[in-house]
Amino acid sequence: MPGLFDPITVRSTAVRNRLWVAPMCQYSCLDRDGVPTDWHLAHLGSLARGGAGVVIAEATAVTPEGRITPEDAGLWSDAQEAAWARITAFVRAQGAVPGIQLAHAGRKASTFSPWGDARDGSVPLAEGGWQTVAPSAVAFEGYATPRELAASELPTLVQAFADAAARAVRAGFGLVELHAAHGYLLHQFLSPLSNRRADAYGGSLENRARLLLEVVRAVRVAVGEELPVLVRFSATDWADGGWDAEQTATVAGWARDAGADLFDISTGGLVAGVRIPLGPGYQVPFAERVGEEGVPVSAVGLITEPAQADAVIREGRADVVMLGRELLRDPHFPLRAAHELGVELDYWPPQYLRARRR
Repeated sequence: MPGLFDPITVRSTAVRNRLWVAPMCQYSCLDRDGVPTDWHLAHLGSLARGGAGVVIAEATAVTPEGRITPEDAGLWSDAQEAAWARITAFVRAQGAVPGIQLAHAGRKASTFSPWGDARDGSVPLAEGGWQTVAPSAVAFEGYATPRELAASELPTLVQAFADAAARAVRAGFGLVELHAAHGYLLHQFLSPLSNRRADAYGGSLENRARLLLEVVRAVRVAVGEELPVLVRFSATDWADGGWDAEQTATVAGWARDAGADLFDISTGGLVAGVRIPLGPGYQVPFAERVGEEGVPVSAVGLITEPAQADAVIREGRADVVMLGRELLRDPHFPLRAAHELGVELDYWPPQYLRARRR
């Protein structure tokens, strides 16, 4: 079996290792225009410099109304596209593949930043908030009630994902991930707890998955045949009657047939107040279950030690490991992990070679 630092090729994209950066929201477009800033350059650039194989930028809204907070990054304008291009160029110069997660927050949009304001919940319209939308007019606990999307609006939404994906290609990104997890819009359509529609986009699993599959197909056309397309799933809502691993595995197979290449498996986010059994690698079994369907998967969730991450790959439980908070604590975790695992890397930044342990 391959190890953590063996290369992997997804579609036609060669990646130097299997230790990737998970998308992590920064809430740092302080002008509220969705344009990434020097913070994003330094943040993502440091993670690329630290030796990761792929660096995936945060959940990036495909429309202004799709932002989680007014301070979220976007990819619906020329100014945003140009700003991202500067960042992707630096990430590539460090040897990593730049990726971007395209998202729409649905009923979880228009909320206060978790670090920029002491308040929780939805931003009032008078303070720059907006009417949220969802598959059904069912609110997330503590948030404003969303407006149910009409079926006639969904083609425009699908096109927004495709347009953002085309911008991502022009901006220099090497892969695109679609955010169908953590209780955001595509996940809201998938789960029967948030999707109570009676039309072709609600009810059966095929209907609840319809919007996601339309987005996957449209994005595949927009990016062409060479660029990898990933989908992030929450494999369970951790709630009775909700989305679960079996449904995830089935829809992942459908999404693969629609043009997706790899599935980033997380959990939760749709329902507030659920009990999640946190522990080292607690989400890895969900990635393993989805991977049993013959689709490539990545694993996330309290993976904090080099040997732990390496074992996930060597034991065949996932094809890729994505790290989040551990990389915030230590952006050079990949370089340190290679040393601890006895792997010699040829992509240490030359400016840092004096610090390499031998």
